[in-house]
Amino acid sequence: MPDDVVAARAVAEEKSAFSHPPVDPDATAAYGDHPDQVIDFYAPKGEAGPGGSVPLVVVLHGGAWRAPYDRRHITPFADFLARRGFAVANVEYRRGAEGPAGAGTPPVAGRWPDTFDDVAAALDALPALVGRVLPQADARRTVLTGHSAGGHLALWAAARHVLPADSGWRTAGPAALRGVVALAPIADFTVAEKLDVCGGAARQLLGGEELFTERLPYADPALLLPTGIATALVQGRTDLVVPEPVAEAYADAAAKAGEVVGLTLLEDVGHFPLIDPVADACAVVAEEIAQLAW
Repeated sequence: MPDDVVAARAVAEEKSAFSHPPVDPDATAAYGDHPDQVIDFYAPKGEAGPGGSVPLVVVLHGGAWRAPYDRRHITPFADFLARRGFAVANVEYRRGAEGPAGAGTPPVAGRWPDTFDDVAAALDALPALVGRVLPQADARRTVLTGHSAGGHLALWAAARHVLPADSGWRTAGPAALRGVVALAPIADFTVAEKLDVCGGAARQLLGGEELFTERLPYADPALLLPTGIATALVQGRTDLVVPEPVAEAYADAAAKAGEVVGLTLLEDVGHFPLIDPVADACAVVAEEIAQLAW
């Protein structure tokens, strides 16, 4: 497909994904004191499964870990999953500094260690919050999903038990997850930096060039393998935001570590259809989640 056609399609895809009005949750609960330390909950709109309970899908939004992009933009996707019969938890977390990085430059990506602190705390608090706020959700059938930078966080959260021993985020054992479905994830930081994904967002997340290599083993999912948790990646082949080689590099790293990771490549699909409720790609995502959840 010619580059100009791919670029034009990408613009149309982004416009479509962001054309849906935000969907208010059924409930919101805090997992900390900061205003961004909250989780929105969406009750399932479909019929419950055996025993009256339904799987829980935990959603981590993208936006290059930058402050302007919060959980609101992915609420139509959360609602889409709820209408497919899932209970949904849409996690907010602290992102980059709220102020501009400088004239003509994008906001800084992420905060170290706050972004990781929040994702770890949210996942740790989730079982108790779900039991109180969304009792029809079966936390034993939890699938973690995330888009773009949120895909990175989903893969990272599922790998906390293989973090370096001196990491405060490390857990004693694997998370109680049915699996992870990462959508166009920033899954390999070294490859992402070579491709300048999101304007060097991964480098910014880790604190800049001087700290990138030092912090990489604590943050890069491609270095945190094998996890022993079922993992699937869904990637558009014409994604201009997080290109296909990033997902492929993670899948290759997993294979070298002795782990099989599913990689679904969607033809003529870019970055945003994966979370756009009216796109066919979004239905593919829901099916990937369902295969793990049920």
